[in-house]
Amino acid sequence: MEDIFEDLNTFLSDLNVFYRKLQNYHWNIKGKDFFVIHAKLEEYYDDINKQVDEVAEHILALGGEPLGTLKDYLNETKITEAENKKIDSCLILGEIIKDYSTLLKDAINIKKLAEKEEEYKTSALMDTIIEDYTKKIWMIKQSMEK
Repeated sequence: MEDIFEDLNTFLSDLNVFYRKLQNYHWNIKGKDFFVIHAKLEEYYDDINKQVDEVAEHILALGGEPLGTLKDYLNETKITEAENKKIDSCLILGEIIKDYSTLLKDAINIKKLAEKEEEYKTSALMDTIIEDYTKKIWMIKQSMEK
């Protein structure tokens, strides 16, 4: 079970850094599609914020202890922070695809570990997350087609 707690805490760290990154992009986006992407970024960070709470509470329900400090998150995350500068929407969308892909890979690995350890609540939670990220990645890629 310790491996599951460790992987879930890394995932929680990635979610927290991604949340802040999405907000940073929301504040700093520039370009002709500002209004559309600005609104979409808010939708994404609201969704991620809900997942932060869901994953942390899931860790607690399993008897673990979720990480809770920014220092912990930054030490554990694989997601890079966004810079405090104006950024074009095409660059933002590319970064979001990359980060959702990282999170998707993590969710798949957690699901595999959970199945191996017969921790089916965690496996089921990852099913929902895998479906969500797969769809978001596909939709963002479609929006970038010329």
